[in-house]
Amino acid sequence: MQYLIDGHNLIPKVGLRLEQLDDESELLRRLQEFCRLRRDRVEVYFDAAAPGFAGSRKVGVVTAHFIRRGASADSAIEARLVNMKKSARNWTVVSSDARVQRSAAAAHAGTMPAEDFAVEMSRVERLAGSKSRPDPVLSPEEVEKWMNIFEKRGR
Repeated sequence: MQYLIDGHNLIPKVGLRLEQLDDESELLRRLQEFCRLRRDRVEVYFDAAAPGFAGSRKVGVVTAHFIRRGASADSAIEARLVNMKKSARNWTVVSSDARVQRSAAAAHAGTMPAEDFAVEMSRVERLAGSKSRPDPVLSPEEVEKWMNIFEKRGR
């Protein structure tokens, strides 16, 4: 899948706070991991870039667009959809903003509320966490206990 994401719309939905100094970098880190696990492609848009920080940059496999003050991520996403022309139908726009969702639908792109995407991110993170946990180490007493249980069932 390919996603265009309204970053500041998603931040509070994934348990981060917009007031945090590292909210954008933490979201980028989590999106990179999401893309790595799912093999998806993400472009994320953030409003109100600090002076001298506006522009686009690759952050791992994620493309981050920092929109200058006075412009909006919503408008940048809408412009990106227009520039995509027919290929917009291959993308899903992640935003809970009704205007952005209407623009995505008009461009024949998919839409997903930020809340739903946050749930999907959480699900992927949970699955990855459960796969990376090492097998538990049993004490000799626990092994003995299980051996006794299995021996009783075998009779």
